[in-house]
Amino acid sequence: MEIAEIGEFGLIERLTNDIKPKNASTQYGVGDDCAVLQYHEDEVLMTSDMLMEGVHFDLTYITMEQLGYKAAMENISDIFAMNGTPAQMIVSIAIDKRFNVENIDEFYAGLRKACDKWNIDIVGGDTTSTRTGLAISITCVGHAKKEEIVYRNGARETDLICVTGDLGAAYMGLQLLEREKQVYYQQYDALTKKMETARASGNPENIKTLEADLKALNDFQPDFAGKEYLIDRQLKPEARGDIIGQLREANIRPTAMMDISDGLSSELIHICKQSHCGCRVYEKNIPIDYQTAVMAEEMNMNLTTCALNGGEDYELLFTVPIGDHEKIEAMEGVRQIGYITKEALGCQLITRDNNEFELKAQGWNPLKEK
Repeated sequence: MEIAEIGEFGLIERLTNDIKPKNASTQYGVGDDCAVLQYHEDEVLMTSDMLMEGVHFDLTYITMEQLGYKAAMENISDIFAMNGTPAQMIVSIAIDKRFNVENIDEFYAGLRKACDKWNIDIVGGDTTSTRTGLAISITCVGHAKKEEIVYRNGARETDLICVTGDLGAAYMGLQLLEREKQVYYQQYDALTKKMETARASGNPENIKTLEADLKALNDFQPDFAGKEYLIDRQLKPEARGDIIGQLREANIRPTAMMDISDGLSSELIHICKQSHCGCRVYEKNIPIDYQTAVMAEEMNMNLTTCALNGGEDYELLFTVPIGDHEKIEAMEGVRQIGYITKEALGCQLITRDNNEFELKAQGWNPLKEK
């Protein structure tokens, strides 16, 4: 169905007519000029992300449903990174004429799946047209007690540095997808040139064969057997609300925290700069999945560099007082990778052979010139 057939308001009604508020703080959601939210004793947390086609995602290898899920999880992760509870979401999209109603249905299916997982209400947004590709803007609203909010600037000397899950998998998933994309386009270009030659020579049998080859190429799906984890980490990331729950149950309040969206090295340097401290991180302690290691070797890439600078893992990086060491050790899915030092000592990576190197921010920077 063409979007023009139902128009903007028809599309909005189609996407939101069965959305029912799940949070008491949602007084009024979709359906008026503004959503109405009410918080009493809690502080309100707000975060916003803008995702642009060709910069943040590639529709060659991500489905609309996966894109909706990932876009939502990226924002949800930011609320968890402040030790908060996500509650509402506002979603705005700009679409061009390539997209039909079913495409937007798929996007919202992924979006709602992510929101339902963490009990989040979609309370509004906007839709418009564009001539420059799909654009997505999402704002997530959450809440937390004033004394429970965790900022980036609270790390102190002797604090332990911890990360959740494993690192580098999303980046290696991206490298794998990009490699398959390049193979596809090389084959497509070669067949297209052969088709031009066949048409110029007027050979109908060659044209028929090449048309079948092109159809087979378009229907072809790469074999990612044994690499599914890497693909899922890139296309379907998970916000680590489960770890926030574990920290609360263990009565641990991190001194500083942020999510790892741009790479461990970049995020750790952010915490150290804002906390006016240094750090020592041990290469041997950085958690890395086996599939990540295998893929890095296959692509002749340095594994530690991938784990430090890859980005899009959406794991949590946080610091805790050294007195919480035993509690952290008992937690599932959390690894201690180093400790906070004096600012004058800088940010240092200790290699497996005990050499010391300055940690540099080489993670994702969307405004950096290529």
